[in-house]
Amino acid sequence: MRMRNFVVCGWAVLLCVALVGCSNREKEARRRLDNARVLYEKKEWIAAKNEIDSLRSLYPGEVNVLREALHLMRKVEWNEAERNLMYCDSLLPLRREEAQKAAEGFVFERDTLYEETGAYIPRRQTVERNTERSYLRSGVTETGELFLTSVYFGSRPVHHTGIKLRVPNGLFAETASIPYDNGVNYRFEDGGNTSEIVSYKGENGIDAVRFIYANANERIQVDYTGGKNHTIVLGEADKKDIIATYNLANILSEIHGLTVEREKAILKKAYLERKLNP
Repeated sequence: MRMRNFVVCGWAVLLCVALVGCSNREKEARRRLDNARVLYEKKEWIAAKNEIDSLRSLYPGEVNVLREALHLMRKVEWNEAERNLMYCDSLLPLRREEAQKAAEGFVFERDTLYEETGAYIPRRQTVERNTERSYLRSGVTETGELFLTSVYFGSRPVHHTGIKLRVPNGLFAETASIPYDNGVNYRFEDGGNTSEIVSYKGENGIDAVRFIYANANERIQVDYTGGKNHTIVLGEADKKDIIATYNLANILSEIHGLTVEREKAILKKAYLERKLNP
Protein backbone atom coordinates (compact mmCIF):
# COMPACT_ATOMS: atom_id res chain seq x y z
CA MET A 1 0.00 0.00 0.00
CA ARG A 2 2.88 2.27 0.87
CA MET A 3 4.50 1.48 -2.48
CA ARG A 4 1.32 2.41 -4.32
CA ASN A 5 1.05 5.73 -2.47
CA PHE A 6 4.69 6.42 -3.27
CA VAL A 7 4.10 5.87 -7.02
CA VAL A 8 1.02 8.10 -6.99
CA CYS A 9 2.91 10.84 -5.20
CA GLY A 10 5.75 10.50 -7.67
CA TRP A 11 3.44 11.01 -10.64
CA ALA A 12 1.85 13.99 -8.91
CA VAL A 13 5.25 15.59 -8.41
CA LEU A 14 6.17 15.04 -12.04
CA LEU A 15 2.86 16.51 -13.14
CA CYS A 16 3.43 19.58 -10.98
CA VAL A 17 6.93 20.02 -12.36
CA ALA A 18 5.61 19.73 -15.91
CA LEU A 19 2.86 22.25 -15.24
CA VAL A 20 5.32 24.67 -13.66
CA GLY A 21 7.66 24.20 -16.62
CA CYS A 22 4.86 24.90 -19.10
CA SER A 23 3.80 27.95 -17.13
CA ASN A 24 7.36 29.28 -17.09
CA ARG A 25 7.78 28.73 -20.83
CA GLU A 26 4.56 30.61 -21.53
CA LYS A 27 5.76 33.48 -19.35
CA GLU A 28 9.09 33.57 -21.16
CA ALA A 29 7.32 33.52 -24.51
CA ARG A 30 5.03 36.35 -23.45
CA ARG A 31 8.00 38.40 -22.29
CA ARG A 32 9.47 38.12 -25.76
CA LEU A 33 6.13 39.00 -27.31
CA ASP A 34 5.84 42.04 -25.03
CA ASN A 35 9.33 43.11 -26.06
CA ALA A 36 8.35 42.75 -29.71
CA ARG A 37 5.32 44.95 -29.06
CA VAL A 38 7.56 47.63 -27.50
CA LEU A 39 9.84 47.53 -30.55
CA TYR A 40 6.76 47.76 -32.79
CA GLU A 41 5.56 50.88 -30.97
CA LYS A 42 9.03 52.41 -31.42
CA LYS A 43 8.77 51.64 -35.16
CA GLU A 44 11.84 49.44 -34.98
CA TRP A 45 10.39 47.02 -37.51
CA ILE A 46 13.45 44.85 -38.16
CA ALA A 47 14.16 44.35 -34.46
CA ALA A 48 10.50 43.52 -33.82
CA LYS A 49 10.50 40.92 -36.60
CA ASN A 50 13.70 39.37 -35.26
CA GLU A 51 12.15 39.08 -31.80
CA ILE A 52 9.04 37.42 -33.24
CA ASP A 53 11.17 35.00 -35.27
CA SER A 54 13.11 34.07 -32.13
CA LEU A 55 9.85 33.49 -30.28
CA ARG A 56 8.64 31.14 -33.01
CA SER A 57 11.89 29.20 -32.93
CA LEU A 58 12.24 28.91 -29.15
CA TYR A 59 8.61 28.31 -28.16
CA PRO A 60 6.94 26.29 -30.95
CA GLY A 61 4.47 24.77 -28.51
CA GLU A 62 3.01 28.02 -27.15
CA VAL A 63 0.12 28.14 -29.59
CA ASN A 64 -1.78 31.04 -28.05
CA VAL A 65 1.31 33.23 -27.82
CA LEU A 66 2.30 32.34 -31.38
CA ARG A 67 -1.16 33.28 -32.62
CA GLU A 68 -0.77 36.75 -31.08
CA ALA A 69 2.78 36.95 -32.49
CA LEU A 70 1.49 36.22 -35.99
CA HIS A 71 -1.02 39.05 -35.68
CA LEU A 72 1.77 41.40 -34.55
CA MET A 73 4.03 40.28 -37.40
CA ARG A 74 1.31 41.15 -39.90
CA LYS A 75 0.96 44.61 -38.34
CA VAL A 76 4.74 45.10 -38.60
CA GLU A 77 4.75 44.01 -42.25
CA TRP A 78 1.79 46.26 -43.04
CA ASN A 79 3.69 49.24 -41.65
CA GLU A 80 6.80 48.27 -43.62
CA ALA A 81 4.73 48.09 -46.81
CA GLU A 82 3.19 51.48 -46.04
CA ARG A 83 6.65 52.96 -45.46
CA ASN A 84 7.94 51.49 -48.75
CA LEU A 85 4.93 52.84 -50.61
CA MET A 86 5.49 56.34 -49.23
CA TYR A 87 9.19 56.14 -50.12
CA CYS A 88 8.44 55.14 -53.72
CA ASP A 89 5.74 57.80 -54.07
CA SER A 90 8.14 60.48 -52.85
CA LEU A 91 10.98 59.53 -55.22
CA LEU A 92 9.16 58.58 -58.41
CA PRO A 93 8.08 62.13 -59.41
CA LEU A 94 11.66 63.38 -58.90
CA ARG A 95 13.21 60.57 -60.93
CA ARG A 96 10.65 60.97 -63.73
CA GLU A 97 11.49 64.65 -63.95
CA GLU A 98 15.20 63.76 -64.14
CA ALA A 99 14.48 61.20 -66.87
CA GLN A 100 12.52 63.74 -68.90
CA LYS A 101 15.46 66.15 -68.84
CA ALA A 102 18.04 63.43 -69.51
CA ALA A 103 16.04 62.18 -72.52
CA GLU A 104 15.91 65.55 -74.28
CA GLY A 105 18.67 64.57 -76.72
CA PHE A 106 16.99 61.25 -77.56
CA VAL A 107 14.27 59.96 -79.81
CA PHE A 108 11.84 57.28 -78.71
CA GLU A 109 11.44 54.30 -81.03
CA ARG A 110 9.00 51.41 -80.79
CA ASP A 111 7.65 48.90 -83.26
CA THR A 112 4.09 48.50 -81.97
CA LEU A 113 3.62 45.26 -83.92
CA TYR A 114 6.59 43.39 -82.45
CA GLU A 115 7.76 45.24 -79.33
CA GLU A 116 6.06 45.60 -75.96
CA THR A 117 8.50 48.28 -74.82
CA GLY A 118 10.26 50.97 -76.78
CA ALA A 119 13.78 52.37 -76.58
CA TYR A 120 15.46 55.75 -76.35
CA ILE A 121 18.16 56.34 -78.99
CA PRO A 122 20.46 59.38 -79.06
CA ARG A 123 19.17 61.63 -81.81
CA ARG A 124 22.59 61.82 -83.48
CA GLN A 125 22.86 58.02 -83.53
CA THR A 126 19.64 57.13 -85.31
CA VAL A 127 20.14 54.79 -88.26
CA GLU A 128 19.03 57.27 -90.91
CA ARG A 129 21.71 59.76 -89.78
CA ASN A 130 24.53 57.23 -89.80
CA THR A 131 24.54 55.36 -93.06
CA GLU A 132 27.77 54.08 -94.57
CA ARG A 133 30.04 54.37 -91.54
CA SER A 134 31.46 52.12 -88.83
CA TYR A 135 30.62 53.30 -85.32
CA LEU A 136 29.20 52.36 -81.91
CA ARG A 137 25.53 53.06 -81.27
CA SER A 138 23.80 53.02 -77.89
CA GLY A 139 20.25 52.90 -76.59
CA VAL A 140 18.17 52.11 -73.53
CA THR A 141 14.75 50.53 -73.10
CA GLU A 142 11.93 52.11 -71.11
CA THR A 143 12.77 49.83 -68.20
CA GLY A 144 16.41 50.92 -68.13
CA GLU A 145 18.09 48.02 -69.97
CA LEU A 146 21.07 49.49 -71.78
CA PHE A 147 22.38 48.12 -75.05
CA LEU A 148 25.42 48.85 -77.18
CA THR A 149 25.63 48.12 -80.90
CA SER A 150 28.74 47.81 -83.04
CA VAL A 151 28.10 48.76 -86.64
CA TYR A 152 30.55 47.89 -89.38
CA PHE A 153 30.37 49.22 -92.94
CA GLY A 154 32.95 48.35 -95.60
CA SER A 155 33.73 46.86 -98.96
CA ARG A 156 34.42 43.42 -97.50
CA PRO A 157 32.90 41.51 -94.57
CA VAL A 158 34.87 41.10 -91.36
CA HIS A 159 32.40 38.73 -89.65
CA HIS A 160 32.86 40.30 -86.22
CA THR A 161 31.14 38.94 -83.11
CA GLY A 162 32.32 41.45 -80.51
CA ILE A 163 34.47 44.49 -79.78
CA LYS A 164 37.45 45.32 -77.61
CA LEU A 165 38.02 48.86 -76.34
CA ARG A 166 41.52 50.14 -75.55
CA VAL A 167 43.08 53.34 -74.25
CA PRO A 168 46.76 54.41 -74.59
CA ASN A 169 47.75 53.34 -71.06
CA GLY A 170 46.92 49.71 -71.88
CA LEU A 171 43.59 49.38 -70.08
CA PHE A 172 40.86 47.63 -72.04
CA ALA A 173 37.36 46.19 -71.86
CA GLU A 174 35.46 43.74 -74.03
CA THR A 175 31.91 42.85 -74.85
CA ALA A 176 30.57 39.34 -74.85
CA SER A 177 30.98 37.39 -78.08
CA ILE A 178 27.66 37.24 -79.96
CA PRO A 179 27.54 34.44 -82.55
CA TYR A 180 26.01 35.18 -85.92
CA ASP A 181 22.28 34.39 -85.79
CA ASN A 182 20.79 36.89 -88.24
CA GLY A 183 19.10 38.50 -85.23
CA VAL A 184 21.19 40.32 -82.63
CA ASN A 185 24.12 39.64 -84.95
CA TYR A 186 23.15 40.16 -88.57
CA ARG A 187 24.72 41.13 -91.88
CA PHE A 188 23.63 42.24 -95.29
CA GLU A 189 25.14 43.39 -98.56
CA ASP A 190 24.01 46.39 -100.60
CA GLY A 191 25.65 47.94 -103.61
CA GLY A 192 28.79 45.87 -103.19
CA ASN A 193 29.26 46.92 -99.55
CA THR A 194 28.72 44.92 -96.39
CA SER A 195 27.00 46.06 -93.21
CA GLU A 196 27.30 44.12 -89.93
CA ILE A 197 25.29 45.02 -86.83
CA VAL A 198 25.93 43.28 -83.51
CA SER A 199 23.95 44.21 -80.38
CA TYR A 200 25.14 43.68 -76.81
CA LYS A 201 22.24 43.89 -74.38
CA GLY A 202 22.53 44.29 -70.62
CA GLU A 203 25.46 42.38 -69.16
CA ASN A 204 26.79 41.57 -72.63
CA GLY A 205 27.84 45.17 -73.16
CA ILE A 206 27.78 46.94 -69.80
CA ASP A 207 31.53 46.57 -69.15
CA ALA A 208 32.30 48.28 -72.45
CA VAL A 209 29.88 51.14 -71.70
CA ARG A 210 31.31 51.63 -68.21
CA PHE A 211 34.80 51.65 -69.71
CA ILE A 212 33.79 54.45 -72.08
CA TYR A 213 32.21 56.33 -69.17
CA ALA A 214 35.36 56.00 -67.06
CA ASN A 215 37.67 57.02 -69.91
CA ALA A 216 35.64 59.86 -71.37
CA ASN A 217 38.74 62.07 -71.81
CA GLU A 218 40.90 59.36 -73.39
CA ARG A 219 41.40 58.32 -77.00
CA ILE A 220 39.47 55.06 -77.23
CA GLN A 221 40.34 52.54 -79.91
CA VAL A 222 37.71 50.01 -80.94
CA ASP A 223 38.83 46.63 -82.28
CA TYR A 224 36.20 44.52 -84.02
CA THR A 225 36.84 40.96 -82.80
CA GLY A 226 35.89 37.43 -83.76
CA GLY A 227 36.74 37.74 -87.47
CA LYS A 228 39.08 39.76 -89.66
CA ASN A 229 40.93 42.71 -88.12
CA HIS A 230 39.19 46.06 -88.21
CA THR A 231 39.81 49.06 -85.96
CA ILE A 232 38.26 52.49 -85.52
CA VAL A 233 38.70 55.33 -83.05
CA LEU A 234 35.57 56.13 -81.10
CA GLY A 235 34.32 59.55 -82.20
CA GLU A 236 33.82 62.25 -79.58
CA ALA A 237 30.16 62.73 -80.49
CA ASP A 238 29.51 58.97 -80.22
CA LYS A 239 31.38 58.89 -76.92
CA LYS A 240 29.20 61.68 -75.50
CA ASP A 241 26.03 59.97 -76.71
CA ILE A 242 27.01 56.64 -75.12
CA ILE A 243 27.75 58.38 -71.82
CA ALA A 244 24.40 60.20 -72.00
CA THR A 245 22.69 56.86 -72.65
CA TYR A 246 24.42 55.35 -69.61
CA ASN A 247 23.19 58.21 -67.42
CA LEU A 248 19.64 57.89 -68.75
CA ALA A 249 19.74 54.11 -68.25
CA ASN A 250 20.60 54.52 -64.57
CA ILE A 251 17.64 56.83 -64.03
CA LEU A 252 15.19 54.65 -65.98
CA SER A 253 16.42 51.55 -64.17
CA GLU A 254 15.77 53.21 -60.81
CA ILE A 255 12.30 54.29 -61.94
CA HIS A 256 11.53 50.72 -63.02
CA GLY A 257 12.76 49.36 -59.69
CA LEU A 258 10.71 51.89 -57.71
CA THR A 259 7.62 51.12 -59.79
CA VAL A 260 7.99 47.38 -59.15
CA GLU A 261 8.50 47.94 -55.42
CA ARG A 262 5.48 50.25 -55.31
CA GLU A 263 3.25 47.57 -56.86
CA LYS A 264 4.59 44.98 -54.42
CA ALA A 265 3.85 47.28 -51.48
CA ILE A 266 0.28 47.91 -52.67
CA LEU A 267 -0.41 44.18 -53.09
CA LYS A 268 1.14 43.31 -49.74
CA LYS A 269 -0.85 45.98 -47.92
CA ALA A 270 -4.08 44.69 -49.45
CA TYR A 271 -3.24 41.09 -48.49
CA LEU A 272 -2.33 42.02 -44.90
CA GLU A 273 -5.43 44.18 -44.50
CA ARG A 274 -7.57 41.15 -45.38
CA LYS A 275 -5.73 39.07 -42.78
CA LEU A 276 -5.87 41.75 -40.09
CA ASN A 277 -9.52 42.58 -40.72
CA PRO A 278 -11.23 39.34 -41.83
